[in-house]
Amino acid sequence: MRFVLASGSPRRAQLLASAGLTPSIVPARDLDESWRPPESPVAYTRRLAEEKGVAVAATVDEPAVLLAADTTVWFQDEPIGKPRDRAHAHAMLSQLTAGTPHRVTTACAVLAPDRKTAVIDVTTTVSMRRVPPAELQRYLDGEEWTDKAGGYAIQGGAASFVTRIDGSYTNVVGLPLAEVIELLAARGIVG
Repeated sequence: MRFVLASGSPRRAQLLASAGLTPSIVPARDLDESWRPPESPVAYTRRLAEEKGVAVAATVDEPAVLLAADTTVWFQDEPIGKPRDRAHAHAMLSQLTAGTPHRVTTACAVLAPDRKTAVIDVTTTVSMRRVPPAELQRYLDGEEWTDKAGGYAIQGGAASFVTRIDGSYTNVVGLPLAEVIELLAARGIVG
């Protein structure tokens, strides 16, 4: 049966490839990803993962198992999203490197051909060291922050900011791989 990843994230595709899976890539398009307070960050992330899955499932003509995901970085009970520009990335990273841990939640929705959906979420706590302004400016010069939840990629240059993670490393990258493999195994995608 066809396996579809409802995401354009190269990191998610790479993580699945590391587990021997090569899904068809069909990103969700034109979804309103606005946070709806008082929605919790976890509920927000779960909603987006499911909405992405449903949107892509409507475009797939053949029976398929579909995996959709959404990752949210959140601080003090509010999602902080992806930076709009360099100044926004600077503000985000200044907050995240101020000494208070933040959380990263990834929700994954698996839609079966009968449209039955299973949704899981994994949350990891990330602590970062205080980063001197000049070092933060150098990081921002590299533009790795673009299109990244929280303005950073833990697997890239921001790895030197991280002092501790409590939970799944691959979750912070964008897909809690062990949990996703278990979910897919329950659907017969992996053995």
